[in-house]
Amino acid sequence: MRERMHKIKASHGDKIMGEVTVNMALGGMRGLKSMLWETSLLDSENGIRFRGYTIPELQKKLPTAKPNGEPLPEGILWLLLTGELPSKAQVDSLSAELSSRAELPEHVLRVLDALPAKAHPMTQFTCAIMAMQTESKFAAAYLSGMHKSEYWDPVFEDTLDCVAKLPATAAAIYRRSFKDGKIISPDPALDWAGNFAHMMGYGDEGTKELMRLYMTIHSDHEGGNVSAHATHLVGSALSDPFCSLAAGMNGLAGPLHGLANQEVLKWLNIVENELGDDLSSEKISELVHSTLNSGRVIPGYGHAVLRKTDPRYTCQREFAMKHLPDYPKFKLVSKLYEIVPTILSETGKVRNPWPNVDAHSGVLLQYYGITEENFYTVMFGVSRALGVLSQLTLSRAIGLAIERPKSITSEWLEEKFGKV
Repeated sequence: MRERMHKIKASHGDKIMGEVTVNMALGGMRGLKSMLWETSLLDSENGIRFRGYTIPELQKKLPTAKPNGEPLPEGILWLLLTGELPSKAQVDSLSAELSSRAELPEHVLRVLDALPAKAHPMTQFTCAIMAMQTESKFAAAYLSGMHKSEYWDPVFEDTLDCVAKLPATAAAIYRRSFKDGKIISPDPALDWAGNFAHMMGYGDEGTKELMRLYMTIHSDHEGGNVSAHATHLVGSALSDPFCSLAAGMNGLAGPLHGLANQEVLKWLNIVENELGDDLSSEKISELVHSTLNSGRVIPGYGHAVLRKTDPRYTCQREFAMKHLPDYPKFKLVSKLYEIVPTILSETGKVRNPWPNVDAHSGVLLQYYGITEENFYTVMFGVSRALGVLSQLTLSRAIGLAIERPKSITSEWLEEKFGKV
């Protein structure tokens, strides 16, 4: 990788990838090509590609826990880190490796116990991740002195340690916030995601399969989203993976990022409450028009990059058709899928009228009894760690520089382009 990056820089370092507009500077740098992110790329037509593979391809190629089941997230972790599809034996070995690292330091649980049980689960999650920082191998190696070409090695070790411990961390938060507070020990026979469901208190195979799917499809979404970019930015200062991930998770906690699936559920509940049993196309259309006319959006629809149905929505829909075809909320989601894109297209204001991943994920979780909406972002964060920490390892391996864009002022803009 280092040799390849050196050749790219030497041959193409001065070439221009695009232009920067004032709108980009004022609009959150949207669409500005300005960072390297190896693990995934968002394609407007095919959706997210993980190391070049689409979600449908990975559903066929990644090893599963059971025949014709959902991919094991350990497989996507292997792929993101190495760029190669793993065998079942390799995935099993990675499962065993993560299991061997999964035990939480006692002080992490004490930190959680020091917080009120009513503290938001994401607050608890980021505090717990920071508490784990005391175990950072990179922080210790950097203090003892090491060559920068070797930084990636302890970062990789921290990545495996952190990923291994996140399910137990999140499950402990779930148990203390919403259940009886009793910690459930991991099952050494289970995989990483299956154990997450088990430690939360869900032993049925359906929840385990959903967790495998959920953890796989939420694992990465290229580098420009807030959680990925925040992790990358903090990591570029050579902060260790625990500090970097905590920064990313604080970004994920924002309502414009990780809380979107909660907004979808709130709106679905509004639809059910207002329409009751009359979920006819006519009544739903009227409610959709009413929502739009009031200046609100339809949660779960539209995407900044995609111009078709999000493949992550599609694979969740297929899962629902297979496991819960008669669930009322799934029937409502399906009905909306038939109606909303047409109405949004007719407005002429929406570039992408199709559903994204958030339009479906909450419904699946609700079906299996995980009804605590405040916890959904924590689950999202456990998954997203797979991608952002894999990239952090790769960033240290190829020696990416500290991130330092140039900022400008409104006065500078007026001086350059003229006052208006």
